[in-house]
Amino acid sequence: MSEPMPAAGDGASLDALDSFLDKFRARWPEWAVVQVFVPQAQREVALAWATLLQELTDAAWGGSDARPGEAKLAWWAEELRGWTLGARRHPLGIALQKLPAPWLTLATALPYLRESRERPRDRDDAFASLRPFAHAVAVIESSLFAGVAESSDRVEQAEVTVAAGLLYSRLAHVGEAAAPLATLARAGSQPVASAWAAELLQGWPAARAATLPRRVWSALARQRLRRGDAALPLPPWSAVLGAWRGARG
Repeated sequence: MSEPMPAAGDGASLDALDSFLDKFRARWPEWAVVQVFVPQAQREVALAWATLLQELTDAAWGGSDARPGEAKLAWWAEELRGWTLGARRHPLGIALQKLPAPWLTLATALPYLRESRERPRDRDDAFASLRPFAHAVAVIESSLFAGVAESSDRVEQAEVTVAAGLLYSRLAHVGEAAAPLATLARAGSQPVASAWAAELLQGWPAARAATLPRRVWSALARQRLRRGDAALPLPPWSAVLGAWRGARG
């Protein structure tokens, strides 16, 4: 992953970028139909940004051994610092590096994402463990999609929506291993993943303060949880209805 990448404009580099974007498209085929609710000028950036977040969270939570993911996050911290200096190695930098976003803020928040691999005590602890990273995500999304720096109150409201989406992503990616200890204790005969999905739904935050792409992603995640399988893509009609409601805020 740390090998030098081709120059930003050539075909090999663009092919490499598209291969990473395909990872997000494969996990979220709904995007092909719901992206219409995002302004056309923001769609490519939204796709690249969502793919970057997926790369980071997969590194943090994937696999039975934490060490490979920790190494990837350390590499990403170095990469994001390079973006602030005008350098890039990863193909996603083609779409994101030159944008006026505080990439250093994301880099310094990665240790919090790494530490969130530990099973939380309960739902409140699950949200709290991700708040520093979610705050960095909300700040960057404000820069990318709002066009101006949001007020601190609005960013704080948005970061709760981001944290909920991150907790959903972890459940979809690792199943019952994402559930807090309190959920394990209460689940009884109910599948642990289903019990945790129900808890997430019960505490799902309003997304009004979040950017438009985040509201769409939040609506899709919530709709998947409601249908009972966090990893199962939604039927097109359900995805469109959920995304429309999310876009309206």
